[in-house]
Amino acid sequence: MLSNTLNTNEIKNAAGTEQEFQHLDQDGRSHEFALISEPPATPHRLKVQHLETGTGINKRRRSVVRFDKTIMSTVDSALPVTVSAYAVLDAPIGALVANTEMANVLANLMSFIATTGGGTTVLFDGTGNGAQALLTGGL
Repeated sequence: MLSNTLNTNEIKNAAGTEQEFQHLDQDGRSHEFALISEPPATPHRLKVQHLETGTGINKRRRSVVRFDKTIMSTVDSALPVTVSAYAVLDAPIGALVANTEMANVLANLMSFIATTGGGTTVLFDGTGNGAQALLTGGL
């Protein structure tokens, strides 16, 4: 369960600096958090939401963790633009009795994005192999 204020290093920026978010809204299984220091004109939001479909062995849960940050364009300073990043876990919860394989696949994703492969240090600066592919559009 997430707390109403995420302020103990749960969220960091590319420099590894803590960013604090507070709970804004809940709609069923969807929660929205706002950066505590966000200016009104440029929201920086975190959304966590879950959707379950199917029944029995075919039951699935789709969970999303998403960040959206509105900033002013560096090309046209009058134009606000939004940058989004999110992770989705689509899990066959009706066919599994434990979270083990879901955790393994999530670990694959996190390690690919946040490491260079050679080390075990988590990199927040966008230099991980997967982060570079996302940032540059490279393969």
